[in-house]
Amino acid sequence: ENLNEAKTDFTELNVFEHFQPKIPRAYQDSSFLFLANIHPSLQKSVRLQMDGVRLTGGDTMNYWINHTPQELVDTLQMVDILLINDTETKMLANDGSLPRAARKVLAFGPQALVVKHGEYGATIFFRESAFGIGAHPFRAPALPIEEVKDPTGAGDSFAGGFMGYLASQEELNREVLKRALFYGGVMGSFAVECFGTERLESLSRKEIDARFQVFRELTHLE
Repeated sequence: ENLNEAKTDFTELNVFEHFQPKIPRAYQDSSFLFLANIHPSLQKSVRLQMDGVRLTGGDTMNYWINHTPQELVDTLQMVDILLINDTETKMLANDGSLPRAARKVLAFGPQALVVKHGEYGATIFFRESAFGIGAHPFRAPALPIEEVKDPTGAGDSFAGGFMGYLASQEELNREVLKRALFYGGVMGSFAVECFGTERLESLSRKEIDARFQVFRELTHLE
């Protein structure tokens, strides 16, 4: 079974069908915001309630790409960094070439696009001159895991590590975003080791730093 590719048999919205998010006032001046996978109009509603956001990350999936394409495109104008997988990137752009698809997705509004490749790592694409000079993509590998017990939530864990590292930095440039890819990979690699959130609940900062060091040695990251 290919655990790199998620197969959606059906999607039940359940409580999200009529959900209207209300952000507490204490959170509305947060500097970093991640719009997790939900209806694009709800993502937009959350973003509009946030007054002091320095950087907005976002996620989506095939269901919204197929069923709410215009709402999604409208919301992407408010997203600085979009994090989706390679299949979703090609689907959103309606283009089978990943580099071309990435360029088309960036034209919707994001300054950067993180394309997740499962066990093969992730690639970040930049708009011209966004977060620095140039537009060359950067590829970060994933850590080889002998036994994947549950890939559910690996993408969210990746996003948490990625956004968490960015939130810890004073300056946001390409080198910082590249390093954030590795922290995303670190958290994703822990998430798949156990079912649900079991591994993340017991995780220590010492373990995170040790695994990041493994990534550095694998890639000669400075």
